[in-house]
Amino acid sequence: MAEEEYGSFVDWNQMGDLAKSSGPTKVDCKDLKEFKQMARQGYWAKNHKLRAQVYQQLIKAIPCRTVTPDAEVYRDIMGNAATKKPSSNIPLPDFVDDNPVPRYCLKAEAVASAHQIINCLAGQFPDISHCPSLPAITSLLLHYSKDEAQCFEHVSRMLACNEPGKRLLDQTFLAYESSCMTFGDLANKYCAPAHKLIVATAQDVLEVYSDWQRWVLGDLPFSHVVRILDVYLVEGYKILFRVAIALLKFYRKSKAGAQGGQASQQQESGKIRADIQAFVKGIASTVTPDKLLEKAFSIRLFSRKEITLLQLTNEKSLQQKGITVKQKRRNVQLALNPDTFSSEIVSAKEMRDIWSWIPERFALCQPQLLFTTSTHGCSLNRFYSHCEGYEPTLLLIRTTDGDVCGAFLSTDWEERKRGGNKLSFFGTGECFVFRLKPEIERYEWVVIRHPELASSIKTQEQEDGAASEIPNSDNNGLAQPEKPLGDLSPFLSARHFNLNSKNTSMFMAGNFDSLIIGGGEGNALYIDSELNHGRTGRCTTFDNPPLCAETFQVSLLESWGFEDAMSN
Repeated sequence: MAEEEYGSFVDWNQMGDLAKSSGPTKVDCKDLKEFKQMARQGYWAKNHKLRAQVYQQLIKAIPCRTVTPDAEVYRDIMGNAATKKPSSNIPLPDFVDDNPVPRYCLKAEAVASAHQIINCLAGQFPDISHCPSLPAITSLLLHYSKDEAQCFEHVSRMLACNEPGKRLLDQTFLAYESSCMTFGDLANKYCAPAHKLIVATAQDVLEVYSDWQRWVLGDLPFSHVVRILDVYLVEGYKILFRVAIALLKFYRKSKAGAQGGQASQQQESGKIRADIQAFVKGIASTVTPDKLLEKAFSIRLFSRKEITLLQLTNEKSLQQKGITVKQKRRNVQLALNPDTFSSEIVSAKEMRDIWSWIPERFALCQPQLLFTTSTHGCSLNRFYSHCEGYEPTLLLIRTTDGDVCGAFLSTDWEERKRGGNKLSFFGTGECFVFRLKPEIERYEWVVIRHPELASSIKTQEQEDGAASEIPNSDNNGLAQPEKPLGDLSPFLSARHFNLNSKNTSMFMAGNFDSLIIGGGEGNALYIDSELNHGRTGRCTTFDNPPLCAETFQVSLLESWGFEDAMSN
């Protein structure tokens, strides 16, 4: 019986259908790809004992540090205490950040066993400074452990994983905080409608997204989270991002149905956090575990490589700001203080809307006015001289008709000089264009919305042709200079993708004669050297409609930089 061997901590009355052992009784598989497929399909999901054995096999295969505490270490440390009844009054270590041990389907007294295991782990891993997911992981694995010592060994191996590029648990505040920023970036890119809902309803978007791991490891019902664990132990950390984004998509769908198209009212972030938590906890009534996984894996252009690159960038950004230990977070809303923010083109509320679209690593920055035609005059050369040395920048334009549009530009304008006197495109897929008036709309890199235009594989042909010129068209006789590795933002750089057309990666260009945003069959924005006249139209890179009248006269133009608010 599974109860005898792997269920001593389980309250079988709480397990529902999972208490019935049916389906296959063994897994005969050596191929990782096949194993991944079996995990996704739930091959061992209906047999408690088989699932426990598979977990043991998967965790035993994790590459670990040379000295990793095992079950014998736990027995030696606990001694006679292992035979005594543990107490749940033992406080959890500070590094779990007040996250309790979820009971799931454990017996009441088994929660005390989890406390004991976590405290023993704290003594064996003194380098852990922040690990809020540890209580949930310990609780989950306790369901499938013969005794406390085996559970201790399994969690130890997950903590001690040293496989390059593989990550299972955040163990520092820096890693955790950068994962929250990364989730915000991914939500912004891959579920824009849900992100837009959070921006519209929560006063502090970043505070809401700080719960993303807890949605998966803590709030999900046991029947759902254990299916996530099946895949997580095979595929790693990436699955947590996928599932959290799927949850956000389902949450947005539930709110859209409840509101019936009515405008959302902004609320305290704590209320939105509680609302999402309640939705996730009750998700079983509307979404099955398989449906949740299906939604998670339907997200395209979502690779471990992209997540790792973005995570590293966000960690670097936090380190540069001196944020490596837990402290009160300054958020994007506070950086945009309406009492001090002043633009002749947009209001503080409109700027907050734009700020919610930018990559999370700039969330601790505040807008810094670099150039405005009302002060610095209508000269493109003067625009360049004021904007060079700043990365990224935000371009805002108001036309004489009263329309407002602009662009978020990922790369320093000084980069244009690499093409000599020839117009050359540069920048990354983090660039986007937008309009605010007459209505608000953002247009991202077309590859984000249409992943079929690219793959994450860089071919030799692409490398060889990186510096080739683009055939002449009305506006785009432009070359794309080759970029040394590491110069561009590591996330969404065109060099990370095998693009079927260079027209899909023409982000920004400029010379003494004009400034261009977006290319391929037209330009999203074209501004002349006197910053007076402009054109807008559909372009391949952003697949946008005209952002205002197709030919327009500039009334005002501003360029904004991103000032580190932490240094003030």
